[in-house]
Amino acid sequence: MIHHTMLVSFDGPIPDADLDQFLQDIEELMLDSGHVQTCATRRHIPVPGEEAIPAMIATAVVQFGVADVDALGAAFAAPGAEELIHRWKARYPYKVAWANHAPLD
Repeated sequence: MIHHTMLVSFDGPIPDADLDQFLQDIEELMLDSGHVQTCATRRHIPVPGEEAIPAMIATAVVQFGVADVDALGAAFAAPGAEELIHRWKARYPYKVAWANHAPLD
């Protein structure tokens, strides 16, 4: 299994309800693609003072698991993925960092 872990960092504040909807939209899209075996989304848990650290601090984490590299490529190309990305970035600009890796046991 390959895990794809994304760190999503919005450029500015995003209302809680909108962040919840963003995460739900991603989870539904990935699970509906038929290529994803597992999917989890979580909010970042802030620590006082972290805003002073010169690093990208994620707003949320998205992780999905796929069987292999071919399934990962197919998940990236899922119908509606590009539209979802552009729609959310137009409302709330964000950056993403990711890593593809073996399960963290």
